[in-house]
Amino acid sequence: MNTKSSFGVAQVILFLSIAILVIVVAFPVLLILFNAFWVEDHFNFSGAIDILKEPETFKALMNSLIIAGMSTIGSTIVGTFFAWLVTRTDMPHKRFMKSMFLVPFMLPSFIGAMAWKILLSPNAGFINRFFMDHLGFDGPIFNLYSYYGISAVEVMYLFPFVFIQVCGALERMDPTLEESARISGAGLFTITRKITIPLVLPSILSGALLIMLYSMAHFGTVAVLGIENGIYNIPVLIYERIHQSGGSFESIRTGTVLATVLVISAACIIWAQRKILGSGHYQIIGGKSFRPMELKLRGLKYPLMFFCFAYIAFTIVLPTVVIFLVGGLSTYGLSFTPENLSLDNFKFILFEYDVTRDAIFNSVTLGLTAAIITMFAGVMISYVIVKMDVKGKGILEFLGMLPFSVPGSVIALGVILAWSGQFGINLYNTVWIILVAYIARYMAFSLKANSAALEQVHDSLVEASRACGATMWQSLKDIVLPLVKPGMFAAFFLIFLPSLRELTVSIMLYAPTTRTIGVAIYTLNEDGETVISCALAAIALIIIIVGQTVINHFTKKESE
Repeated sequence: MNTKSSFGVAQVILFLSIAILVIVVAFPVLLILFNAFWVEDHFNFSGAIDILKEPETFKALMNSLIIAGMSTIGSTIVGTFFAWLVTRTDMPHKRFMKSMFLVPFMLPSFIGAMAWKILLSPNAGFINRFFMDHLGFDGPIFNLYSYYGISAVEVMYLFPFVFIQVCGALERMDPTLEESARISGAGLFTITRKITIPLVLPSILSGALLIMLYSMAHFGTVAVLGIENGIYNIPVLIYERIHQSGGSFESIRTGTVLATVLVISAACIIWAQRKILGSGHYQIIGGKSFRPMELKLRGLKYPLMFFCFAYIAFTIVLPTVVIFLVGGLSTYGLSFTPENLSLDNFKFILFEYDVTRDAIFNSVTLGLTAAIITMFAGVMISYVIVKMDVKGKGILEFLGMLPFSVPGSVIALGVILAWSGQFGINLYNTVWIILVAYIARYMAFSLKANSAALEQVHDSLVEASRACGATMWQSLKDIVLPLVKPGMFAAFFLIFLPSLRELTVSIMLYAPTTRTIGVAIYTLNEDGETVISCALAAIALIIIIVGQTVINHFTKKESE
């Protein structure tokens, strides 16, 4: 594209793009680093070390590493195994199972943690009570309030990170090596262990690192299941310190130091992931398409199929059904009989209870607003990155993707520091501070979707428009925007749906009148309002499932 003829427009768009990302993303993150090490007008690194040495903060660090490590190992094993089953074997009903294994990716894990708390809490969980009351067990069969319990629940909702990446690698892998081994007499497990897994190892490690990054920054599952037994990670400790102290300087200081640890951890994980993917080893995808070789399971075909169905029923269907059933009880603890079940709780939270009604309104409004703003900002920034040959656009790409690698609790703490009156603008305890945090957190989603769409728009279309006398703005409005509309819609839904179920950011920023759905579910559950929180969680699940169905329909329609 001839950038000289559109120099003014290019520079305006570049300036606006950099201004948005600096104000919304870079400024809050830099404030965290500044406040962590700058105390009373001087650099104080030793003070940060002293905070990390405190027993409570050190325990949070160790808990984060233990839970993230266990969750990563478990999720990697589960995700790799199921990816291999649905892509490289002759197991029946693979397409259905593949779609079901992706369901946990869109469900809020903290709602799943609530369901498992109802099922497996040591003293009152339905499953534990059944074994103790009817099968003669002296105590609970499983203690959910433990490292193993928390990690097991996280595995159920995090394994799709590995599953998606490994499925993609296995489907595109050249099968000739496996075929050669099979002709040479190697068995199924020998081929898998010595050829298949080593070849897809970069994808496995990449997914595992994403799980480690997510788990280190995860608030919901640990908060729901860990606090009762004294297990808390870094995001939970940040939340507890700030909310218990009312936002005192000391709590903010502790929060910035802990947030810095998360930023450094995220940077190391992202660096390791790029190193693995960019190493060039195990190049298994050629220039032509391959049809993956299906390995014959023989006698294991149906046992493995039933195992997959049982896993889906136990980890996806059972907790979801429990949420809906408990939401229909008049009092928690009653049996699930027709006379104890009704729609009264759902009517109450939708039409009578101000807390939940306002939470639904806040989440929908925030989601729509953040999605619209971020969608259009993402188009503008992506256009600079993809189409304009101007200096400084590399900064945009880095700033735009920064929130994707920075934990949500860090984003929340950063906007607290930036927009709580210290610099003349006080958004604290208002809905606007949550909106700013959402825009920062989901900007990367918009950039990814819109950049992919813009890559497909050839520069010659705009050049032809300019040659016919159209201004730069007319070319953008009449040619570029209509062509990237599918990417814009994709960006909208990629932001709107996650914002509906978001908890980590909102729990740090909400005020009594600005609760979101996630915050309302969590706080009601913590206050002992189990049936009300489950009813609201059920409504949230319905909204998410309907929204995801609309996305899938729209995506399928656009691809036809």
